[in-house]
Amino acid sequence: MSKLQLSIAMGDYDRTRALIDGRVQIDGVDPVYMTLYPEEMFFRAMRSQDFDICELSFSSYTVKTAKGDCPYVAVPVFLSRAFRHTSIYVRKDRIKTPQDLKGKRIGLPEYQLSANVWARAILQDDYGVAPEDVTWVRGGIETPGRPEKIALQLPPGVKLESAPEGTTISQMLDSGEIDGFMAPRPPSAQALRNSDIGWLFDDPTATARNYYKRTGIFPIMHVVGVRKTLCEQHPWLPGAVFKAFSQAKDAALEALSDTSATKVTLPFVEEQLKAARETLGEDFWSYGVAKNRATIDTFLRHHHAQGLSSRRLAVEEVFHPATYETYSI
Repeated sequence: MSKLQLSIAMGDYDRTRALIDGRVQIDGVDPVYMTLYPEEMFFRAMRSQDFDICELSFSSYTVKTAKGDCPYVAVPVFLSRAFRHTSIYVRKDRIKTPQDLKGKRIGLPEYQLSANVWARAILQDDYGVAPEDVTWVRGGIETPGRPEKIALQLPPGVKLESAPEGTTISQMLDSGEIDGFMAPRPPSAQALRNSDIGWLFDDPTATARNYYKRTGIFPIMHVVGVRKTLCEQHPWLPGAVFKAFSQAKDAALEALSDTSATKVTLPFVEEQLKAARETLGEDFWSYGVAKNRATIDTFLRHHHAQGLSSRRLAVEEVFHPATYETYSI
């Protein structure tokens, strides 16, 4: 029997490298891999469903799944995870604490980005700053005029406006037209040269570690989606995808732990690994539902409360049923 030839779009990460170079195979699949930036990949997946298997924004996927019109079904592979305390930049000349953001203007590239869902959740849960407490200004980070990937219907109390035509939110932060900036990418280099601009949290790493110790949450940004029609035709496919991506991540962690000659172009790798394991445990970048249920449920709760998903999804509705339980040897 011939293998399925499937298009697979994902980022070029250490945790996907073993798939791309062929060390790890997806059972029954002859893959055509494309390594793309998230902005292009997510736009094409949601607008024209260009790929059979695709890395997806957790937020966009949740919006579409709640409406019942998502063309993909997710497997619990979390290719992007990040503590988003570093996603919030402010004018340090006027914002001293998170609570100072109340009544202020915060720029963002898209309201519904997963990173922004998590950043707003942190502001609300830990500092009492609700989405309704600020004015959100949407615009491109480096290029003016960035639209939302999918249509949104936000709660009446949420104030969202567009940046002036021809203006980026980086320029607005630099000039002081907005008080803060929230995005998965930093502001432009020009804005970062401004001595009055910096992270909201002076030590975001320490703040994030404290957050994890209190909550047990390591935020999830991206999942992997498989085209629904393929899952219906080939029920074995979601499990095969989960297995292969898990094996690729294991290969990346094994290489990262071999510090005889570090595999990443970064000093202090041993110290960073030690700190990650001490804070998050040995399996510090886990896949699967069981170990991530609290994180997934927290995201779904905030996603709905922020007006992004039309209904509050349960964890059991989010991933393909075949991937909720995995075997062990």
